[in-house]
Amino acid sequence: MIRVYVEGVGIAGPGLNEWATARAVLAGRAPYEPAPFVPPPVALLPPAERRRAGTAIRLAIGVGIEALAQSGRDPVAMAMVFTSSSGDTETVHEILCVLATDRREVSPTRFHNSVHNAPAGYWAVATGSCEPSTSLCAFDSSFSAGLLEAAAQAMVDDRPVTLAAYDLPYPEPLHRVRPIEGLFALALVLTPRPTDRTFVSLTIGPGRHGTAATPMADAGLERLRLGNPAARGLPLLAAIARGRSATVRLDSAAGTGAEILVEPG
Repeated sequence: MIRVYVEGVGIAGPGLNEWATARAVLAGRAPYEPAPFVPPPVALLPPAERRRAGTAIRLAIGVGIEALAQSGRDPVAMAMVFTSSSGDTETVHEILCVLATDRREVSPTRFHNSVHNAPAGYWAVATGSCEPSTSLCAFDSSFSAGLLEAAAQAMVDDRPVTLAAYDLPYPEPLHRVRPIEGLFALALVLTPRPTDRTFVSLTIGPGRHGTAATPMADAGLERLRLGNPAARGLPLLAAIARGRSATVRLDSAAGTGAEILVEPG
């Protein structure tokens, strides 16, 4: 078992543009009304990097900054875990389009944005942080893999760690073979022990083989959960938003997944 504590939450997605308003929706106190969402430019980036930063980078950094602002912690001193099933899908599409032409000249910006740890690099530029970062991928289980990695780092290294999970659709024709529903990202600031800013604890253990993942009660949110790998974390955010004890189950590629006891305070 791993036990960590949550100090901050960030969220970005259709109809869920920030934790302050999304919390009521996820707790069932307000209706879910999906709406198109475009992540804004990252104000912390220098102008040149701000122009180069694509949607995936803006998603990942945006939720991380929101979660850290809520926790009151300095991003400069924060270890990071970034997790995504597909990375920058728009850049991958653009590179493949260029490679399908006779000239096959890929721009340097497209190339360096295509690597899976691009958000980590932009994060360092935006915040000035030299702290460690991890970038990982586990297909549809990327959120649960990232959560386990961030929680384990917090416990082993005895330090706060921020998790940022993000995914966005591929343009056609790749969308037909790897459909992803909408844009979605979330972030959690995790600590190894409670502080005066803690509002919930997570006790993470292995799931039981064959146990189904916790669904969302709202049909629209459930569609988002099933359609976007990063949104597999929605049931966990819903439990946090409700502010009472609950058990959340996440599935994984290995078939066992994780079981998380969420407790307030």
